Amino acid sequence: MTPTFLAIHPLATTNAVLNALSTVLLVVGWIAIRQRNWRAHRAAMVAAFLVSTVFLVCYLAYHWLVGHVPFTGHGPVRVVYFVILISHILLAGTVPFLALRMFFLAFRGRLDAHRRLGRIALPIWLYVSVTGVIIYAMLYHLYPQIDVPQTQRSGEGPDRITAGDTAVR
Repeated sequence: MTPTFLAIHPLATTNAVLNALSTVLLVVGWIAIRQRNWRAHRAAMVAAFLVSTVFLVCYLAYHWLVGHVPFTGHGPVRVVYFVILISHILLAGTVPFLALRMFFLAFRGRLDAHRRLGRIALPIWLYVSVTGVIIYAMLYHLYPQIDVPQTQRSGEGPDRITAGDTAVR
């Protein structure tokens, strides 16, 4: 049987790494502007935007290639997972618009408006980046799907079992 970490599609891990990198760049950008280092702030935020753009391309490619991956956890953790997932999805839809607006305001020299929007945009972007990594960990490492080798399948029922299942179906 293939170890779980080898069964994970490489784009899923790439997406988590890109989300983690985006998180780091956002924090670096925030620290830089708090220290009034606008050049470092600009570099970090442009890098975070580029990393997030690459993430979006990889995310779309992954879901085009793999499709839907169901969460296998049961009980209260299932509710926690879906609360995180739904809030992540809803807020993720706002990030490109917020980020582009932030760039527009900075480019136009409207720094007061840029700062005001940044107080909203940064926490949302950070939340989306961090919860992306959490979703990855929950879906692929904490509650992974386990492939059952062909020789162990009974020929009836689904081809996959979850980590919580005790019998092969």
